[in-house]
Amino acid sequence: MASTEGQATPTPPSYPFRQARGVGIDPEFARLRHEAPLARVTMPYGGQAWLVTRYEDVRTVLADRRFSRAATLGRDVPRLVPLVQQVPSILTLDPPDHTRQRRLVSRAFTPRRMEELRPKVEQFVDELIDELVGHGPPADLVAHLTRPLPVMVICELLGVPFGERHLFYTWSEAMRSTGADAVAKMKQAGQLPWDYLADRISVERENPSDSVLGTLVRARDEEDRLSEQELVSFAVTLLLAGHETTTDELGNFLYTLLVNPAHHEQLRAHPDMLEPAVEELLRFVPIGTLSGFTRIATEDVRLSGGLVRAGDSVVVQADSANRDESVFEAPDELDFRREPNRHLAFGYGPHHCLGAQLARIELRAAIGALLVRLPALALAVAEHEVPWKLGRSALGPQALPVTW
Repeated sequence: MASTEGQATPTPPSYPFRQARGVGIDPEFARLRHEAPLARVTMPYGGQAWLVTRYEDVRTVLADRRFSRAATLGRDVPRLVPLVQQVPSILTLDPPDHTRQRRLVSRAFTPRRMEELRPKVEQFVDELIDELVGHGPPADLVAHLTRPLPVMVICELLGVPFGERHLFYTWSEAMRSTGADAVAKMKQAGQLPWDYLADRISVERENPSDSVLGTLVRARDEEDRLSEQELVSFAVTLLLAGHETTTDELGNFLYTLLVNPAHHEQLRAHPDMLEPAVEELLRFVPIGTLSGFTRIATEDVRLSGGLVRAGDSVVVQADSANRDESVFEAPDELDFRREPNRHLAFGYGPHHCLGAQLARIELRAAIGALLVRLPALALAVAEHEVPWKLGRSALGPQALPVTW
């Protein structure tokens, strides 16, 4: 579909196309990949944008510097969430500012450092499963495992008290809300996360540690390579974005295994398949209605579906890209033996998720421990009775009642 600027056209369809529920992917994306890979859509806020659905086009938008995130700051651009993004962060910067910040914070997320966290993550998993077993069936996997685990890990990483986790839940929920009460939730959260992390940074300065927060504070205080606002902004981003996605992914993955007993049994019988299984679940299971942020084209760019003009807003659909038939054989099948598996669950290009390795460690640890300790794990309710979080930019079960 080529750009139709200046022509009278019908109002493009509203996006998202329908309320997401469960872990199925909207069939409309398959149609668009074939018929309109560059489709005009009307976003919930800010007007119309181009929706990109093919794998190679999604990678181009994610990696090409001609698609800017920083150009959206302070502007009423087409978007999923109600409030206009005003504050620069590592998620919204373009190179070279993004490159500078990413290089600094990457020190806290080296593969070696993430591997050093693995025993602690496994300890957290065992403790949570102990509590789950102590509670007895039926029990809610979200309340007992998928929700607390990522918060415990991010608290360990940042050196913040786990006892204050209820604050993080509230703020994260506000950040991801897209429902009728989204504005009220976001305004209620307001400055609170920023004030909280500013206080934690003060504590870190008085009592230095080797936490991620300590690494960032030293980059600010000893090397003067982060401004104070950049320091607080990244800490807020990490605290709020660093656990909710993993919570939803873990819940979605466990739900997928529990409603696909053959695949569940395959993993129990072949525990050595856990690593490729997690990669396939990352590809197969949708995580959100959108992938990342709106981008603005700074030049005319031609994609496979047509021409994006300079100044146009673009959103990508990574879940659709992960089902692209030109890249993945039998993409609608869950195949734990899939190789290669070049999914885009963690994004692509400069903004590829910093916490991807840590998320993998958490997902493998939790699923692997459940396979060993609770091999008879099963849903305690019918599949259609599992409640889902609604009015959010990400997908995930509200509760996951299980027995064993």
